[in-house]
Formats: sequence, structure tokens, C-alpha cells
Amino acid sequence: MSKPPPARYRTTTWSSYNAALRRRGSMLIWVDPDMAWLAPHEGRPGRPPVFSDAAIQFCLSVKVLFKLPLRQTAGMVASLLRLAGLNWSVPDFSILCRRQRTLTVQIPYRRVDGPLNLLVDRTGIKFLGDGE
Repeated sequence: MSKPPPARYRTTTWSSYNAALRRRGSMLIWVDPDMAWLAPHEGRPGRPPVFSDAAIQFCLSVKVLFKLPLRQTAGMVASLLRLAGLNWSVPDFSILCRRQRTLTVQIPYRRVDGPLNLLVDRTGIKFLGDGE
């Protein structure tokens, strides 16, 4: 028996196809300058954490979204903060490695036809989709 020939798909609407590909790669990162980037002192014995849970969560979200190792994640977060005009220090890869054991990164399912909006404000990190 012979194998059937493979199906050929032709794109006839190139403008909408190109626009869909551009939207698929679209991501907005909103960073609130009033966000608590540094951790508050908790009064417990031992060295207090330098960075807040929201800061570590932001870094780990960037790591998961772009599938980066921890050292490259620290570099990318530093670049994003610099682009946002924020002069904040960035957690080292060893801090991210230790703190990722206790924090979980949850990124909801993203539809293909719309952008992913990552909102970082003083209440934490939110992923916004259509209608939110």
C-alpha cells in the first residue's frame, strides 16, 4: 500500500496571518514604582530577607515565561527594570535558587490570539487577559 501524499496548507490571508503572529509574541510588563521590592523587617532572629516575595515572584515569572536559567533571569530582570527607569537592585541567582523552593510560579493558560499582560504592583503579580 502506498502512503497518501501529505496535505498542503496554503495561507491566502497573509496580512491577518502576519498580524496573528505579531500578537502571539506580544507581552506587556507593567511595573508599579510603589511596589515593595525590598522585604520588610519581620523581627525574627537571623538575617532578614533582602527582597520581598513579590520581587522573587516577578523574577521567577520571567524565568518561566522565557525559559531562562537563573543567571540569565537576573540579567533580564535588571534590563527590564532599567527600561522601566527603576534603580532597584536585582536578586542574585543564588537568592533566586533558595527562594524558589518556597514560592510557586503560577502562570495561567494564555490564549494564542491575544497578548499576555504581566502587571506588577504593590499587591503582587497578576496575569491579565481579555476583559480583565
